Amino acid sequence: MAFYINTYNIMALKTVADHWPVDSIKDVGSLFKPVWDKPAGQLGGKEITLSEVEHKILRPLGEPRIHLAIVCASVSCPDLRDEPYSAAQLASQLDDQAQRFLSNTGKGLRVGVDRIKVSKIFDWFEKDFAAGGGVAAFIKRYQPELPDLKIKAAIDYDWSVNGQQ
Repeated sequence: MAFYINTYNIMALKTVADHWPVDSIKDVGSLFKPVWDKPAGQLGGKEITLSEVEHKILRPLGEPRIHLAIVCASVSCPDLRDEPYSAAQLASQLDDQAQRFLSNTGKGLRVGVDRIKVSKIFDWFEKDFAAGGGVAAFIKRYQPELPDLKIKAAIDYDWSVNGQQ
């Protein structure tokens, strides 16, 4: 799992770098062929897409924290760690990554007076969080002090390239 998370992150960053300057990773693709479905690198001598790594390799492993570890080089994506993921440290790295993402009010979790807003990642991949009790239970695991407010909205997703331009 660590290998494939690192693979996804490297391929996403390389995709942006190879097409620089772009305002968004999505600019690399088109309406008919989104960036996620374009070859992003080679794995085992075969061309592979970001979509294949995410949806055919990582998601079937049943670990929802991957969504807070894979990075699409966009402002609203999870932040890239300053270390690669490793098999020996993966559980603690994923827990730390989830905590960091949910502590970021700009992209992960924002608590208001009468509602909680969360990243659209939780909407897009809601099914992946179901085995652990759902999105609210997942968030409560990392933010136990949260009041029992309903999740009522998603934080706007900013697809702009995350970095200096």
